[in-house]
Amino acid sequence: MNRSHELGEEKVGKLLLKFSIPAIIGMLVNGLYNIVDRIFVGRGVGSLALSGIAISFPITLAIMAFGMLIGIGATSVISIRLGQQRREEAEQIVGNAFVLLVGITLVISLLGYLFMEPLLVSFGASADVLPYAKDYIRIILIGAVFQSIGFGMNNFIRAEGNPKAAMYTMILGAILNTILNPIFIFGLHLGVAGSALATVISQFVTSVWVLYYFLGDKAMLKLRLKNLKLKWIFIRDILAIGISPFSMQLVGSLVTVFLNRSLANYGGDIPIAAMGIITSVAMLIFMIMFGIGQGAQPILGYNYGARNYDRVKQTLKLSVVAATGVMTLGFLMVELFPVALMSLFSKDPELIRVGANGMRLYLLMLPIIGFQVTVVGYFQATGKPRKSLFLSLSRQLIFLVPALWILPKFLGLTGVWLAAPVSDLASAALTAVWLYKDFEQLGQSQGEI
Repeated sequence: MNRSHELGEEKVGKLLLKFSIPAIIGMLVNGLYNIVDRIFVGRGVGSLALSGIAISFPITLAIMAFGMLIGIGATSVISIRLGQQRREEAEQIVGNAFVLLVGITLVISLLGYLFMEPLLVSFGASADVLPYAKDYIRIILIGAVFQSIGFGMNNFIRAEGNPKAAMYTMILGAILNTILNPIFIFGLHLGVAGSALATVISQFVTSVWVLYYFLGDKAMLKLRLKNLKLKWIFIRDILAIGISPFSMQLVGSLVTVFLNRSLANYGGDIPIAAMGIITSVAMLIFMIMFGIGQGAQPILGYNYGARNYDRVKQTLKLSVVAATGVMTLGFLMVELFPVALMSLFSKDPELIRVGANGMRLYLLMLPIIGFQVTVVGYFQATGKPRKSLFLSLSRQLIFLVPALWILPKFLGLTGVWLAAPVSDLASAALTAVWLYKDFEQLGQSQGEI
């Protein structure tokens, strides 16, 4: 059976397992980049270095946001085109997306490098933390284009129906990063810069691997010179769908700045370091959920393009159940073992105490996040960027920022931690209402066929 045709004919449950398991492994391995960095930095350099990485994290998120704008946007368009049997256009989109990934990332990296210090200071870097933040982010900026190529184009491999190859890409980079980090930090004594260097080298190797795939014989969709000429019709479609994950990630970057400044105001450098660890733990849990969503994306996109709406609904329902189960297990882990989780990253008793309390509060609504994020991915994969964008913003901006502004005034540092679960609950309720209405419309469309 043709790799793309099976998306419309194979049993949905079997397909979701086939695509999600490699995606989950790949995403988990990808999440290890930040986790490995912070474990080795926390134990090998110290708490201030952890704060430096946390302070510079919004810049990393912004770079990733532009990678998602093109990478995930193009992935959805490619899946839909394959569902419509328009393979040549899908291949043209691959070429256009590659040019956009490289061009946009180089511009963003240059701007970040030129305005590095004022940006970090505005993000809340104290005089003690600033040197660590600069040492880390200057190297990350130099290698950002490799991150965009590896992360962005790896999604295209999954879109054409080859999830195992996409998984191997992620595993390659993460293993290399895990090997290089202790060598550079403990062996060569390069400090926080060594951790950044390990990340960039790993991302370079990943990007070479992905390009080799699209230039070789295994790819169904090739990266061809003739398709590198940008066409507005493709750029428009990519941006229209990619704007949702882009905005979600960019808003996440801005909210991280706001959050770090609030933590600095109500607790100082220690809560910022703690938040960096909490983010790493949450990322490990979220990556499993994201893997389920990424596994579902080509199935949703293909069947939506082919007007197989019953398969679209079935795929979403199975994805929501799986994601909710994963997030519930994550909730139990952080509520029952917060001290043990914090101790993986640091030996500082004050950091462990502050972080354990913050982790239990900040991740209080994990069980319902699986539903909300999976449905956002559904709207994105089926070409409904406005709905996906608004629901993304509802959780990370519309409800979260007011909560971050109001709650700390009454509850201090506790209020900062509680802002996230308040936002999670409100956005999940809104998402449920919109999904119900969308399913009604799909039912009407199915009846018209």
